Amino acid sequence: MATTATRHRQGKHVSHPVFQADEQFAGHLQQLLVDLSDLALQGKQAHWNIVGPNFRDLHLQLDEIVDAARDFSDEVAERMRAVYVIPDGSSSRIAAQSSLPPFPTGEVETREAVDKIVASLYAVAGTARRIHDDIDAADPTTADLLHSIIERIEQLAWMVDAENRTASGSVPQAVQA
Repeated sequence: MATTATRHRQGKHVSHPVFQADEQFAGHLQQLLVDLSDLALQGKQAHWNIVGPNFRDLHLQLDEIVDAARDFSDEVAERMRAVYVIPDGSSSRIAAQSSLPPFPTGEVETREAVDKIVASLYAVAGTARRIHDDIDAADPTTADLLHSIIERIEQLAWMVDAENRTASGSVPQAVQA
């Protein structure tokens, strides 16, 4: 039997995975899971409490953000399980460990909500970018998941941020070649 096969020894299930996460790898994915979970919560908080111009458009965009954050958090948690890490998506862990800026309670004007959600989107992208090289060095397969997350989260940030931008007058400006 191959060394990667699952075996049963003395009533115990024994697996021999090709890759198993180390503590740093696990911590990186746990941080990303927490940030994605918090993004989903913030997106719903904003969704329920925004008021003002472009309400409906932003309301619908927030649903897109929540769906992406929930889908990505599920993919990260399932990847964690695949590499023998136990994910913790508990509310207490999210509250204690999130690196996202807090989202206000109560009603929030749409322009302020745009700025707050964009900051949270970029915080998630920042976490994914910060952990990328360590993850890629250990497991390029998991790094592929990070690529998908970064691509979509930064796209959503750009699209939402456009609500408050002024043509040729907003920061950051495009890089000149």
